[in-house]
Amino acid sequence: MRATADLNNTLVSFIITGYQGFSSAAGYIGPNIRVDHDISLLIPEIWARLDEEDRDPVKLYEKDYLEKLEDFEYNGRIVEQSRLGYRITERFISAFLGKIFDNPAVVFDEKILKPEKQDMEIYIDGIDNIVEAQKHVAQQYLDDGSIEDACPPLKALLCIMATGEYNGKNIHDSAIRDLFDRDAMLASDWYKERLLAKQRIDIKLWKKHCKNLKKFLKLEGHEDLAESMDIRGRLKKAKARLAKVKAPDYLKALQGTIGADPL
Repeated sequence: MRATADLNNTLVSFIITGYQGFSSAAGYIGPNIRVDHDISLLIPEIWARLDEEDRDPVKLYEKDYLEKLEDFEYNGRIVEQSRLGYRITERFISAFLGKIFDNPAVVFDEKILKPEKQDMEIYIDGIDNIVEAQKHVAQQYLDDGSIEDACPPLKALLCIMATGEYNGKNIHDSAIRDLFDRDAMLASDWYKERLLAKQRIDIKLWKKHCKNLKKFLKLEGHEDLAESMDIRGRLKKAKARLAKVKAPDYLKALQGTIGADPL
């Protein structure tokens, strides 16, 4: 079975809710510093204590609490460091870890915050492994044709993971990044099609409910049971619900939901 529909649903839900993806290290940070799960247990604890505004990555970046990782040239080739996204800085450590550690800068020193300082060759090799793994996974969606089932932002992302570009644009192009904007998605034709798909599903569901309730009322010898279960009342409510989901303005009620995958 193709996983594209599940990926579509997940991505749409992330965009609608403004989900911010944060991750933490487990095992090692660089080749020389072993942290096991100390960091992966500590970071969620810190995030749980942050105010909602302080968890906003845009605000974190504006205050220099997050550093954007850029691609760079090394030994004549481009290292796609931007695949790692952003990372916390010394300012983040000073601002938010002081209540946990007497001297947080000693615990989270430069070799933890910037593991390339430990060994640049191994750091680059780690990035290459990430890029190659993403390429391998995304290429499978191109090979089996399920890329065509992907919603526009997912399709662009998979193509970039597999080939490095989509319609001549890379992941840094504003035209690509705008695909992941919440307002742009809500106004898009493909999102409206998801809402129409959800409406069709709901109409089919409530028609089925009405049909089953009518069928129950026609069963001989079950009159008392139908009365005790208020089947006529349930049928009346089901018909009202069916009329509601069939109404054109039902799509407005669905605005802001994930809808349903048209497939």
